[in-house]
Amino acid sequence: MREHTTLRLGGPAARFVSASTETELVEAVRAADATGEPVLVLGGGSNLVVADAGFAGTVVEVATTGIHADHEGDDPTCGGVLVTVAAGEPWERLVVTAVERGWVGIEALAGIPGSTGATPIQNVGAYGQEVSQTIARVRVWDRHDGAVRTLAAADCGFSYRHSRFKAEPGRFVVLDVTFQLPTGGLSTPVAYAELARTLGIATGERAPLADVRDAVLALRAGKGMVLDAADHDTWRAGSFFTNPVVAAADVPEGAPAWPQRDGRVKTSAAWLIDHAGFGKGYGAGPARLSTKHPLALTNRGAATTEDLLSLAREVRDGVEAAYGIRLVNEPVLVGCEL
Repeated sequence: MREHTTLRLGGPAARFVSASTETELVEAVRAADATGEPVLVLGGGSNLVVADAGFAGTVVEVATTGIHADHEGDDPTCGGVLVTVAAGEPWERLVVTAVERGWVGIEALAGIPGSTGATPIQNVGAYGQEVSQTIARVRVWDRHDGAVRTLAAADCGFSYRHSRFKAEPGRFVVLDVTFQLPTGGLSTPVAYAELARTLGIATGERAPLADVRDAVLALRAGKGMVLDAADHDTWRAGSFFTNPVVAAADVPEGAPAWPQRDGRVKTSAAWLIDHAGFGKGYGAGPARLSTKHPLALTNRGAATTEDLLSLAREVRDGVEAAYGIRLVNEPVLVGCEL
């Protein structure tokens, strides 16, 4: 599995199937379910930590592709476009297409590795945008009911880095995702201060779609968040811990604080890690924190999954000892525990 994850970690699968059509995808999952065999549905592998022992079942790689709009979006009387994307379509290819065609709403999500079908599961977000803001519906294979279902966005249970798909792990196989995107040449209002500064605009202002994508890619590259086989800082599974949401009184003095609708406050996992003594590049072994960002745990080239998990436990426990806040991992752990 190390060849199929961005961490480049994980032992072998008992069986590996690549499904390039929706029919192949459904049949591969259905056949394994019929025999009671464990199934791991694999997208881009950018959010997986697979055990050194591998996976004792069938890995089904989602290799379906395709981007289909209900119209070209060039009608000035039309307020937007519905874009249906196959689950295996690389996410960045969709972002590039959206910027080129003037589809607004995902330009700040540039440079995120993985497949489009994985984005609703985590409710992927960055730089002030989340996919839940533009998803209209998600079509899935429901393994419990043995049927194809279409879930409207309101039925997907989206919240910060969470969804119904994550709450019911293993039940749904995403087949395609439909986005409802406004059309135009300018981005949505830029909500993220760092991005606004990079663009030279005030927070809340808009900028050309291509400029936003370029700025995001530059920011992500500076943090080791754009995949590069030669850069071990990019041998990672995104941000390893989610930003914790806690009571306002529990936010450490000086830590970033973003009020939430329920009265609690979201704070920065990166700040907590750094101020608990785990700075950029922390670690002495083959698994270390990124030299560019403390929130990323990286494989320096010879790490095992257990090396990575050992470092993750050290960081998690150190933050809890310093601030009483227990960090939660964002990547999915397969055959291993933190």
